[in-house]
Amino acid sequence: MRNILLILFVALSPVMAFANFNTKAQSAFLIDYDSGAEIVNKNGDVLMPPSSMIKLMTLTVLFDEIKAGRLNMDSRLPVGPNADYTNPLWYPASKVCLVSGQTISVRDAILGLIVLSGGDVSVVVAEYLAENENAFTDLMRRKAREIGMPQSTFGNASGLPNPNNLMTSRELATLAEYVISHHSDIYPLFATKRFDFTEHKTDWCREWGRTHTVNYNKLLFIMNGADGLKTGHTADGGYGMVASSIVGGRRLIGVINGFRGNGHDALAGEMKKLLNYGYTTTTTHVFYRPENKIANIPVWYGRNNTVTATVAKTFAVTLPHGTGLHGVRVLARYDDPLRAPIAKGDTIGEIIAEQDGRVIARAPLVAAERVSKTRFIGRIIKNLNIIFGGK
Repeated sequence: MRNILLILFVALSPVMAFANFNTKAQSAFLIDYDSGAEIVNKNGDVLMPPSSMIKLMTLTVLFDEIKAGRLNMDSRLPVGPNADYTNPLWYPASKVCLVSGQTISVRDAILGLIVLSGGDVSVVVAEYLAENENAFTDLMRRKAREIGMPQSTFGNASGLPNPNNLMTSRELATLAEYVISHHSDIYPLFATKRFDFTEHKTDWCREWGRTHTVNYNKLLFIMNGADGLKTGHTADGGYGMVASSIVGGRRLIGVINGFRGNGHDALAGEMKKLLNYGYTTTTTHVFYRPENKIANIPVWYGRNNTVTATVAKTFAVTLPHGTGLHGVRVLARYDDPLRAPIAKGDTIGEIIAEQDGRVIARAPLVAAERVSKTRFIGRIIKNLNIIFGGK
């Protein structure tokens, strides 16, 4: 039997839609981390060159290797000729300044990518994890599809101009959300303001390193609560940034691309304006977090009579500031009874938030624990109980 549990109901009241954010950037996209609500969407689904923001995908593939236990922060990665500082590719580009034949620790590689936007390090990572950089782009593409990025394409690991380097602002936000949620142990490194690489092998590189230590992400220096992620710039594509911040316990993720302002300081100012727009014009209401009990659903042929329904990800809604929860109701829908066996994390229903009859948020209900199936004799006893009026 299909059951609908009304969890919250508030009397109807009209709610205004989010207004447009004024920016000269070619694309701007802003979401609430908990609710996933789009607060700003200017050309969010238009493919554009991501420049060095593509390094977020390079880092993501590397992070997955660490999480799988195949690398750790102290592992050493070899530097090949393609990453050598004398390669003409790196003369005008951002780099850590490496020499073929040396090695670099995974921790320094990560900081070199985050803080110094080292294109040379991206090649080191690519060549270690795949046969070559071209093969590594296949790993990038597969990872993108896995986490819900159907449009992004990759021509290299660094973001240097390549016709195949194309991403949308929406998908860059999806990537940032993945990094924050799936690699929370590594994510704090994105807030690093300065990085001094101490293993330069030539005088030229030591001089380079002496003057290149500060994160290109200037938002970290001008906005309290900003904690990542990555900037980018090419002459053709302009300036771009994927950013996140927490203010008042609420996380927003913003993306700007195709910005023609005067340098990274101007880019940071534009991103701060975008994030503050989200904080001042909208409010997020959290209803349930993972492991919160939402309902006890009866189970048929289970060793337990019920299973606890919860959510895998925080369930929340984002509304215009000052409107409260007028017109919002939250419902849980599920079949009753469920049939055992049920594994922890199995989808067992759906939770929906409606406003004035319109669905504004939905998410799966999942099992908070495992419920195994009763043995054959237990099922016979259960059937006999029902036949003779028991439960």
